[in-house]
Amino acid sequence: MSTASPSLDVQDNDVPKNLPSVVKEPAAPRSRAKKVLPALVALALVGGGARWVLTRGHESTDDAQVEGRIANVSPRVSGMVAKVRVSDNQAVKAGDVLVELDSTDLDAKLEVARADVLSAEAQASNAQSQLALTEVNAGANLRQARGGVVQANSGISSSKAALDQSHADVAAAEARFKLADADMTRVKTLKAEGAVTQADLDARQSAYDQAKALLDVARARLTSTQAGVQGSSGGLETAQGKLAAAETGPVQVQAAQAAVKLSDAKLKQAQAALHLAELAVSYTKVRAPVDGVVSRRTVEVGQMVGPERPLMAVVPQDDVWVVANFKEDQVGEMKAGQPVEVEVDAFGSHAFKGHVDSLAGASGARFALLPPDNASGNFVKVVQRIPVLIRFDGESQVALKPGMSAVVTVDTRSN
Repeated sequence: MSTASPSLDVQDNDVPKNLPSVVKEPAAPRSRAKKVLPALVALALVGGGARWVLTRGHESTDDAQVEGRIANVSPRVSGMVAKVRVSDNQAVKAGDVLVELDSTDLDAKLEVARADVLSAEAQASNAQSQLALTEVNAGANLRQARGGVVQANSGISSSKAALDQSHADVAAAEARFKLADADMTRVKTLKAEGAVTQADLDARQSAYDQAKALLDVARARLTSTQAGVQGSSGGLETAQGKLAAAETGPVQVQAAQAAVKLSDAKLKQAQAALHLAELAVSYTKVRAPVDGVVSRRTVEVGQMVGPERPLMAVVPQDDVWVVANFKEDQVGEMKAGQPVEVEVDAFGSHAFKGHVDSLAGASGARFALLPPDNASGNFVKVVQRIPVLIRFDGESQVALKPGMSAVVTVDTRSN
């Protein structure tokens, strides 16, 4: 037992002596790590510096997409769908017939409108004829009436002269009758005394009867002449009335002209109605407004459609652009005309060249349905995004579709 103890003490003393040699063995790896770490830091600094140099003046965002116009196609008249001439995703040209509506009712209205135009044309032609006839008759009636007044005045003058003559004839006949009456009385006295013969008495009686007859004739002629004078006066009144009526000729012409204008207005109204009816019939063929591809077709044969509901959409393929939503701290030096590189996810290996067309007038949040109001509630600053419109340079060799995602890089170093 005494001999074993020292050996154990020697072993215990030897252990700590051997420990340093075991701990010193990792010294070489540590020295290598100390050399590699500065190298990696230096490499990272060099890479970061190179990246900063290469990307300085370039602003990028992946919040971008291809945009384009979408033409919603709706009928301009209501009706039942008779034919659908296109299918989904079919390419069409502007003016191609997409849908045909049943036009039976509209065709009947078109025929009614055509008949109305024919009737209005006939009325307009009749009004023109009446105007020409009125213009001619107005002048002729006026001249005729004036001639009638002159003739009536002349007849009155002639009647007055005949009346004066009749008065003179009556006076002469009365004088002869008085003489015959005196001779008759004297002869009768002489006959009673036997101084004259019966033949003398008969002769005087005959002269008396003749003078009395002439007096009656003269008085009758006087009465007739007086009646003629009154008739001439009435004829003058009639002629003057006709003259007054004839002098209204200009008014009649104006009335005829008004009738012509009214008929012309009705004709134009009928022609406008005909044009509307023709348009309504033409609208039964729904045509493509632009060149593009048919999308979102919802119309089927037999369906009742109207202007309030789109039937399909036509998406043009030759008018696309990119809207990139940059952060507000990226657009400080961004201007219209600066060059842009666009990478579309669908064509990742192809880089498109473009330029900045314009920057939006406000951030996208201002156009939201419920714009944020920082004056109410707790304020949390959120980086806003400004939409930037980018146009492609030249024609694209690939088919870009509206809605495709893109990555946009703008060179802000260019003025």
